[in-house]
Amino acid sequence: MIRVSAMPFYRLFICLAWGPVALLLLLRVLRGQERLGDWAQRIGIAPGGAAGRHVWLHAASNGELLSALPVLKAYRAERPDLKLLVTTNSLTGRDLARKWDLPGLTVRLAPLDTRWAAVLMRQLYHVQAHVLLESEFWPNRILAMSAKGLPVFAVGARLSRDTAQTWRRVSTLAARVLERLTYVSPQDEGTRRRLMHLGLTSRQLGPVLDLKAFYRPPPELMPDETLKKAFARDRTWLAASTHPGEEEIVFQAHLNLLKIDPEARLIVAPRHPKRGPQVSTLARKSGLESALRSAGDPPRAKAVYIADTLGEMPLWYQLAGTTFIAGTLVDKGGHTPFEPAVFDSTLLHGPDIANFTTIFRRLDVSGAAIQVHSAEDLTRVLIQTRDPDRRDAMRRMAHDQLDHPSGLDTVMAKLLANMAA
Repeated sequence: MIRVSAMPFYRLFICLAWGPVALLLLLRVLRGQERLGDWAQRIGIAPGGAAGRHVWLHAASNGELLSALPVLKAYRAERPDLKLLVTTNSLTGRDLARKWDLPGLTVRLAPLDTRWAAVLMRQLYHVQAHVLLESEFWPNRILAMSAKGLPVFAVGARLSRDTAQTWRRVSTLAARVLERLTYVSPQDEGTRRRLMHLGLTSRQLGPVLDLKAFYRPPPELMPDETLKKAFARDRTWLAASTHPGEEEIVFQAHLNLLKIDPEARLIVAPRHPKRGPQVSTLARKSGLESALRSAGDPPRAKAVYIADTLGEMPLWYQLAGTTFIAGTLVDKGGHTPFEPAVFDSTLLHGPDIANFTTIFRRLDVSGAAIQVHSAEDLTRVLIQTRDPDRRDAMRRMAHDQLDHPSGLDTVMAKLLANMAA
């Protein structure tokens, strides 16, 4: 049986898609959503460049970048001679990374995964190694690096069941990409198994490492006195990173809770802040008043506070005694439990925990988190966790489960060992 490589077809597809994608991105410029320079970076005609040798790290957006910060700091301490090129898919991720106080740092939007753009980036930044985070497996970038013998690392790699099935349909492409990876540290056991089924060898595999476990809160981000006065922590709960279909359940649970505790407060932080006005409308349709953070609305006693801003999640975790981790009542796989746990916020979540299966199961079995399925479940658990003894016990158990991450030293040693001298 003749096996035909899928790589030429992938490259043809990307080349054919380049024009339509460029036009769609140009519409964002015309609508005022991005600048012309952003567009040029995205489509690869503004590759930039900088003197000195660089390690190229790519992440999708804010969450991945925040997770990578401990790795970057450790790397900079060991190899100050190599500069950093950080690319991201989102404007917010780029803006976040630009605020980091790291010497030799260049931050820009990632170009579309064409072969020529990847080669240009490699040449103009004198790339010595490529580090990709979580699920950012881009074939042309990976092959452009490995073609020159440069190491390619996947740190905190994540491969969902659905994505793995897609890769199996183009198994020759998957095999070619995976064989070019120098070292892979999977985020969870499921990812490790799926990567091995696709052809990754045990020689390439490092320890399971979830970078989010190393999250440390930014010390400068603290609630002001207005927020502290408006939200009594033991009576405030947060719905963190909600998606469409979840807010209605959250609002119904809050309405139920208000019948028992009229002083209860709710903060809703939509996963995509641009949905803030839509979420505010949903709140009013549910029979609740709302205040919109992005509009400058002050917190009001009877209003749901819609936290539709970027980079402020630590504020809401500090104000909320209980956090419902969203993305778990819809088919999104759930969001991180590490961040609310750092702030001693009691953890609740829905049944869809595919992104953090092992972690959530440990939390649930130990009693550090509680799973809910409906507005009625959520109301019941919100009432139960008002008990100070139970709340404190859950928080202690969450720290027992989450506060001892391991594997970073091993991964750093491997990264440094494969860096050019």
